Amino acid sequence: MELDGKVAVVTGGTRGVGAGIARSFARAGAEVVVVARHPPEVPLPRTEFAALDVRDADAVREFFARLPRCDVLVNNAGGAPYRRLADAPAERHARVVELNLLAPLTVSLAAHEHLRRAGGAVVMIGSVSGSRPSPGSAAYGAAKAGLEHLARSMAVEWAPRVRVNTLVVGMVHTELAHLHYGGAEGVEAVSRTVPLGRLAQPADVGAAAVFLASDAAAYISGASLLVHGGGERPVFLDAATANKDSEEA
Repeated sequence: MELDGKVAVVTGGTRGVGAGIARSFARAGAEVVVVARHPPEVPLPRTEFAALDVRDADAVREFFARLPRCDVLVNNAGGAPYRRLADAPAERHARVVELNLLAPLTVSLAAHEHLRRAGGAVVMIGSVSGSRPSPGSAAYGAAKAGLEHLARSMAVEWAPRVRVNTLVVGMVHTELAHLHYGGAEGVEAVSRTVPLGRLAQPADVGAAAVFLASDAAAYISGASLLVHGGGERPVFLDAATANKDSEEA
């Protein structure tokens, strides 16, 4: 899965999952351009940083017009604060959809000509929130569901020159994990709900992204790859009483 000589653009690549993706592409030999609103607090070896707000369509088009080449685009920028639907006006939720769905569309369109010439690949960073109820982040979940659908449509429209796939990511242990799960004890408790026994590391997501961008995945397009450690244990299994005696035995 070597990417020697290829140029990869990673949006939102200065921390968390994005930084893990950037590091993985650099280790695979790619020239990595990381774009975000602010530079990384911790230097990312073998990467180049460019300041860019992916919600600014004019700035995005100008960035790719100046870029000499782009073989791989990873649409990672996104996220949302915890916010119940009725606790905020529609405009606040619309901003979440803008960042997590419309911005990846804007970036992909701006990069399309580069990708077409290179016979390149797009990797969308989706979320399990797009396929299950997401109380407190409903707009985010809806946007991620839309992103997965957008990727499938892109894969058909842009074939055969450009491959487009989605990583459907579960819970990840980033530098902000303690804020989401309540410190080390909370992270440990949540980890026990994952069949593989731990949260993903950013490098796990990065390795999957490198795979989808590489020649090893040359015949994979329009696919959604689950990166969630086996998913979430259904709650009813703990609530049900049937066969508990035999399980304990």
